[in-house]
Amino acid sequence: MTQTNAHKQRHESDLAILNKVAQELNRSVELHEAVQGVLAQAAALLDLHTGWVWLLGEDERPYLAATQNLPPALEDNPQKMAGDCFCLRTYREGDLAGAANVNVVECSRLHGLVDGTGGLRYHASIPLYAHGKKLGVLNVASRDWRQLAPEDLQLLYTIGDLLGIAIERARLFDRSAQLGAVEERNRLAREIHDTLVQGLTAVSLQLESADALLEAGADPDAVRQKVEQALHLTRANLDEARRSVMDLRAAPLQGRTLEEALVVLAEQADVAVDLQVTGSRPLPPRVESGLYRIAQEALTNIGRHAQATQVTMMLTMTPDQVTLTVEDNGRGFDPEAVLENKFGLIGMNERVRLLDGRFRLESSEGEGTRLEVVVPV
Repeated sequence: MTQTNAHKQRHESDLAILNKVAQELNRSVELHEAVQGVLAQAAALLDLHTGWVWLLGEDERPYLAATQNLPPALEDNPQKMAGDCFCLRTYREGDLAGAANVNVVECSRLHGLVDGTGGLRYHASIPLYAHGKKLGVLNVASRDWRQLAPEDLQLLYTIGDLLGIAIERARLFDRSAQLGAVEERNRLAREIHDTLVQGLTAVSLQLESADALLEAGADPDAVRQKVEQALHLTRANLDEARRSVMDLRAAPLQGRTLEEALVVLAEQADVAVDLQVTGSRPLPPRVESGLYRIAQEALTNIGRHAQATQVTMMLTMTPDQVTLTVEDNGRGFDPEAVLENKFGLIGMNERVRLLDGRFRLESSEGEGTRLEVVVPV
């Protein structure tokens, strides 16, 4: 076999390995699954029996993130797989610039071991980075006493680059999920304040009035009227509580497109809604969900406060942006007087900011209200 053919075969083999590693990384955005999957793939594809991965936590302390067929001397002695070591110290000092072989004399975890190493005398350490940020170290080894060839080390370094990107992606996904949970808690807090708290306050006032009338010996019909009003408010608040629970149990769009979900929302509104949709294009899920929630909150506010008889809702999609407009013919209000303490409007504004969009509200007493949201896509 000529040197050219050997080089070509090596190149094709490396590409096949990298392709399989990339496929493994695309299977999951969960951190442990990504790290463990790549470790197993690297060990199998490069005939490396053993491996382990160290990652640096938020406090910069290393922790063992994944292992693959550790020899008995390490598997049966977990204390040897804890704390600092030669590789991690070298890495954190900036001296582990690329993939490198580490022999048993230098490895503090294997130093002095004779039995139980499974033939392990060398392991390769591969630094993991993402955008220059230190993430951890990937260690792999074979059962024999060989050092890895420079070509294998270079391939492992490339695999380390892929793994570093996947680790950063998984952490960003986790932070995004946490942020989403915080946003949803804030939304619930706003909704509870705007509906249940205010409603229960009204119930309490009606019952206190009924109690005062009873003590004053008032007409029983007047007392009964206050009690009936309290019952009416209680039922309304129960409906609001059920709606909030349903919002938590179901995804906002429930498998529908944004346009389909808005059609259902318009049909269920307490006021006549003329829905107009212009253009069509796929939207990121977070944009669809955010716009749906904004439309839902707008229609809820109109039904509760505006005394409107007609609402026009327009969804316009272009290659660069999507615009949602909700306009009613209700009694209107002074935005400056309301925005400071109206949690529904504050919540919509916050959603728009999270989508990097623009929020505009126009209203005046007796002239209706117009809300416009523009989100770049």
